[in-house]
Amino acid sequence: MREFFNLVYNEAEKIYRKKRIFVITLILVVLIPIFVYAQLKQVETTIKRLGTSDWKVALQQQIVDTQNRLNNSRLPEEWKQWLQVSVQQQQYYLDNDINPNAPGAPTFVRVFIEQGITLFIPLLVMIVAIDLVSGDRSDGTIKMLLTRPIRRWKILLSKYVTMLLFVSFIVLLVGIIAYALSGIVFGYGGWHLPILTGFVVENGSLNTSYVHLIPQWKYILMAYGLAWFVAIVVGTISFMVSVLIRNTPAGMGVMLAALIAGGILSGFATAWEGAKYIFSVNMQLTDYLSGQLPTLKGLSMGFSLMNLSIWGIVSLIIAFVVFTRQDISN
Repeated sequence: MREFFNLVYNEAEKIYRKKRIFVITLILVVLIPIFVYAQLKQVETTIKRLGTSDWKVALQQQIVDTQNRLNNSRLPEEWKQWLQVSVQQQQYYLDNDINPNAPGAPTFVRVFIEQGITLFIPLLVMIVAIDLVSGDRSDGTIKMLLTRPIRRWKILLSKYVTMLLFVSFIVLLVGIIAYALSGIVFGYGGWHLPILTGFVVENGSLNTSYVHLIPQWKYILMAYGLAWFVAIVVGTISFMVSVLIRNTPAGMGVMLAALIAGGILSGFATAWEGAKYIFSVNMQLTDYLSGQLPTLKGLSMGFSLMNLSIWGIVSLIIAFVVFTRQDISN
């Protein structure tokens, strides 16, 4: 056990020396204020356009704008279904006197994780996970590790455990920095604001039978739990790519292409049911909390969780099988 702990400590020290966490922190400190400013300008523009800060008026205007879009005959049927569900949900908020976007740092944190779960968080995870093995090949440290009387699977397991620890820390860091910086502008209150969840989309329409109120802090915990799960899966797949591809920039390109492909397929391949089996299409798990219509037919919370789990498990198995058998000397 002590030997394994030393391996994990060694891997953590290497990540620290490469200043990966510093780079991630710098990215967050630079980008989050930009997102906060954009959110603030959006609120100010809406108030200026409507002539009031009343959220009900703004929500009613959103409903009117969406209904006007539905009248467009050229709109694809899939988009019409999505807009119809959106109108129903907005009307439900209005009828029940609940502001879905009440200002405050907790609200920004909630919206930020909902928007960042498919690309922003995975990209941060990839910075750490993509060169855990390939990076050691590049600088020759992997040969030094293998000369020690330690089984290969233990060496790889120590790297994977280190990756899990740092991925968890990254998700936590995102929440802390988002809350700290957005609170300067929006205030730090709003943890106990009521949030509606339990929306179920059935046959293209919204079923509100299971809708119930929960405090915003509980919703944020669930959203970040789902984001953590997505981050672990993306980290595991990146870990496998790091084993298979010996060049770190090439591995990063492969993962970046895979992540972007998910967004493209969600928008352009809605009629292809086979696209739902690709892991990057299933990462928008927070949509199921908020009741958004799935981008592809056949998607559900259960299916997406199962799909991502299978991708993660298979990737981990491939990584261990290949690493324990491949020739590291070349």
